[in-house]
Amino acid sequence: MNETVPVLRAVDGGTAKLMPDVDRERAWLLTVDGAPQSYVDLDDPTHLEFEYVRRLGHVVDCAAQEGAPLSVLHLGGGALTLPRYIAATRPGSRQDVVEADAGLVALVAEHLPLPDGSGITVHRADARAWVEAASPDSVDLIVADVFGGSRVPAHLTTVSYARAAERVLRPSGIYAANLADGAPFTFLRSQLATFAEVFTELALIAEPSVLRGRRFGNAVLLASRSPLATGALARRTASDAFPARVEEGGGVARLRGDAVPVDDASAKPSPEPPEGAFTVG
Repeated sequence: MNETVPVLRAVDGGTAKLMPDVDRERAWLLTVDGAPQSYVDLDDPTHLEFEYVRRLGHVVDCAAQEGAPLSVLHLGGGALTLPRYIAATRPGSRQDVVEADAGLVALVAEHLPLPDGSGITVHRADARAWVEAASPDSVDLIVADVFGGSRVPAHLTTVSYARAAERVLRPSGIYAANLADGAPFTFLRSQLATFAEVFTELALIAEPSVLRGRRFGNAVLLASRSPLATGALARRTASDAFPARVEEGGGVARLRGDAVPVDDASAKPSPEPPEGAFTVG
């Protein structure tokens, strides 16, 4: 692969572009229709560039004893940044990645191939259909990072979907979702209400300015049937190069307010980001 030439290709979701990073050899930014999807450093899979991916990395780091392998289901693949990170930091992990965009899967396989023995298997399928068909109590972690364009699809926002995810997780398993919203947080509040219908433990990781409603941005929703390692997570996220805050308990309840759970009949995708919120050239 020519390390100085961007790659453009039509994929199912639009126009994908792989752009080399001039500052890091063999590092690439993937965008679809100008919206950033993934950043991968083929020489250093532990390098996490995007803020929200760093926070998901902290979730992975706190999910089990350091270095212990995990069984992980990724909904949404992109360029497989987090699966590569888990394979590097938790050797022996078994990871399934579900990505509906066949063109994107082919592009990544061709230009950003996985190393042999990674333990990562990529499946071209719909995320919810895969979850509903998956074996119960079979994974330690579900990471949902599914966007149609820049919006979370409606069928991945409902109580029925949350119940399907809960069924697949082991008793101590964690569901982690990358969401995006801004004040007044209509979508984010509805997701807190939805997952509270199914899981007893909820937490939220986001930049303080996002939580205060000053800008549109990403928030990582965590849900589990078992207590979450929020103390360790809070320390890691606070000391990160891009500091974030962990909300739990009363903080989550206050943000949820009087929001009601979402059912399949009323589900809507997440809001369209404001112009320029995530777009790159």
